[in-house]
Formats: sequence, structure tokens, C-alpha cells
Amino acid sequence: MPRPKPMLARVRGKGLRLRTAAVAAAALAATAATVAGGAEPGPRQPAPALAAGVPLSQSTADDLARGTTALQQHLKAQPKDATGWAALGTAYVEQARTSGDAALYPKAEAAFTRSLELRPAAGNDAALAGRALLAAARHDFTAALGHADHALRVNPYSEQALAGRVDALVELGRYEEAWQAVRLADRRRPGLPVFTRYAYLLELRGDTAGAERLLRRVQDSATGAAERAYAATALGRLAWDQGRYDQALGHFDDALRADPGHLPALEGRGRAHAAQGDTQQALADLGEAVRRQPLPERLAALGELYEAAGRHTEARQQYALAGTWLRLASAGGVSTDLEAALVAADHGDPREALASARAEWERRRTVHTADALAWALHANGRHKEALRHAQQATAPSPGYRHAPFLFHRGMIEHALGDAESAERHLRAALELNPGFSPTGAREAREVLRSLAAAGRGEGSAR
Repeated sequence: MPRPKPMLARVRGKGLRLRTAAVAAAALAATAATVAGGAEPGPRQPAPALAAGVPLSQSTADDLARGTTALQQHLKAQPKDATGWAALGTAYVEQARTSGDAALYPKAEAAFTRSLELRPAAGNDAALAGRALLAAARHDFTAALGHADHALRVNPYSEQALAGRVDALVELGRYEEAWQAVRLADRRRPGLPVFTRYAYLLELRGDTAGAERLLRRVQDSATGAAERAYAATALGRLAWDQGRYDQALGHFDDALRADPGHLPALEGRGRAHAAQGDTQQALADLGEAVRRQPLPERLAALGELYEAAGRHTEARQQYALAGTWLRLASAGGVSTDLEAALVAADHGDPREALASARAEWERRRTVHTADALAWALHANGRHKEALRHAQQATAPSPGYRHAPFLFHRGMIEHALGDAESAERHLRAALELNPGFSPTGAREAREVLRSLAAAGRGEGSAR
């Protein structure tokens, strides 16, 4: 079979977020192929589904659960199968990502450790790349980069390690290095994990049109139900971020037709309905997504929807649950400072928000951590210091345009009395995505109206 042509070559001249899912897809594609190929010596029984070349990008949540169970049974019969243990560790990480159960991370760590006991690191790139995946899931991106680099020294063509290296560099804010890393990955192992990373890097660079073209190519080449759902959801999120809600709903519906249990698409559909003012349907979709997987961003989004609807008791319940989830994840070894900072700045203790934001900023300097630190400083009344970080989050390089970032900068400028800049950035946030947040968008419009009433703004709020 001819090797796939690198994506960069196919989109040259046209311009080139759930990252962990695609890495994990690569992981089982790589590790499973090794198990199925009989890399371990001695007589073997048939390998289970996840160890037979079926990547996670083509596996629904039910397939993943069944495959993980099959892997566990396989390892009872073949306890010295090093590659099988690496595959099981990767499956645990992916299950933790899809379920929100951080208690699975120690199980993953134990599986990778067992794999490396059976086959040392010098010949076990699958376990090393799996450790990179686990470190990234726990938000330890420095460790993730180290493990990915180690795996690539063992096997320069490890798809999981190539993809994981891109993710780690992105999450550390080393964007130019990430761009070079994704080009290298494209040359060595072109495929879904690499193409989705190209799209995200293009979005970070402000090239949303290029990102959309690339994601449509991914969608056109998708085969399995979950792979189609993943591509459609990525397109839906991109459209939602640009305020194109009808298109977003179409993509999310496509994703749910492919995989009715795909929660990111259900969440996205809820957000799109909320942005269009269909509160009843938004509450139904977001409520179901939260019931099945109560992640903090999802809980906060549902809380804001309740708050905007005047249901303040229910809103406070969602914010409290988000805080509980973050504490449990932290106890499971996950660094949750970025999420904790944003939730606390909007709905909790400003001092806790600032402590979390500062801790995350010290670990990694990205546009997202710059925005979180800016917003936490603003919540504590330190507006001048906040503005410096808000400017970093919205800087021309890398060029990421995100409505919440623009909103945060505009509100900080408003607090500093810079009416002209505040008006410009608040209006830009609403023009980009007028429904970016039920409460934030409402607040932006209120400030714009007050500026207009004071004779400082031009026109009316959108």
C-alpha cells in the first residue's frame, strides 16, 4: 500500500481543541499493530480488539469499553505481553478522558510501568509514548515532552510520540517549535492525528479558513463512526467560535448521527442553541452532557446558562460541582490550575483564582495561561498588571482570535478607564462570536451601552 502523501503538500498554497483523543487514537493504532503482529516471543492466543489494529479514532465509547475489557482478559492469559500492557495503559488514559474519571490515571501508570518492566525503554517506544500521553492528560506537559522525545529516540516513526510531541510543545506555548514538529510528523506519519494538529495550529495562527479546509479533508477521508464524529465536532467547534451557529449545529448533528453517544458534539450543540437563544434546548443538551460527563468547563457553561435564565440556585450548584470535580482531579494527580483559575475568577474566590493562575503561568507560558492570569488579576482589582497579560493573550503572534480573550481584555480596559480600547475589544468579541457566553456576552453589551450613553462609544451594542 502506498504511503499517504503529507498533508502539507496537499494544501500548499491554500494555507494550512480534544488533542488527547487523537493522540490516544494514534497510540492504539501503533501499539495494537505490534501486539497483533506477534512482537512478543512464544505461543500466543488471538489478540483482543484494541490490540488488533483498531485505532481509537474509529472506536465509540462502547467499543473502547469492550476493547479495554478484552485487553484485560488477554493480559490475564498473556501477562508478559509488554505491548499489550502499553495498549491497556493507553486505553485507560482515553477512558479517563472520555469519562472524566481521574482515578483511571494511576491504573494507566501501573500498566506502563509493567510494560517497561517486561521490555526496557530502549526497545519499548509504545510504553514511553504512552507515558507521554498520560503526562499530557495530567497537564504535566514538560514531562510529556520528555517522554515523547525519549520514545522518538527509540522509534523516530512512532505516530503517538510524534503527535504527543506536537501537543506538548503547543501546551508549553512553544508555538514555532510545534509548527516544525507537526511538519516533521506529517512527513513521517501523515494521518488523522497529524492532520487535526495542523488544523489546531492554523487556528492558533488565526488562519481559521485554512483550519476549516483541513478539517473538511479529514472529514472526507473519515471511515469509522467515531472518526466521522470527531471531525464533524471539530468543524462544529470552529464554526461556533466564529459565530456561525447554523453551520455549527449542522456539524454537531452530523457528529451525533455518526455516533449518538459523542458527548463533545452534544455539548457543542447545547452551546450553539444557547447562542441562538433557544434556552430550553440548550439546557436539555448541556444538562444531558453534564449528567453523563461532568467536566468543569461543561458544568460552568451550564451554570452560566442557568444564571442568564435567572435560575441562580441551580447555577450555584453547577459552579460548586465544578469546584468539586477540580479538587478530585487534583487528588488524582491532574494539574487543574488553569481550569480552576477561570472557574474561581468568574464564580468563586478571586484569591484562589490568582494563586491557581500564577502557578499555571509559572509552568507554561501560553495564550490560554496569559488570559487566565489576566482575568484572575482583574478579579483581584489589579487591572494594570492584568492588562499586560491580556495583551499577550491577544497579541498578533501567534494570532489566535478568541472571543473570551477579547472580552476579558475589553473589561480590563474598561476598569482602567480606557473607553476607546474597551469599546474596540468588546465589540470585536461580539462581532466574532456574539453568543460566546450567556453571561459574558450580556455583560459586554451592557458595558457597550453604558459607554454609548456616556458619549464614548459609537453606535449601539450588537
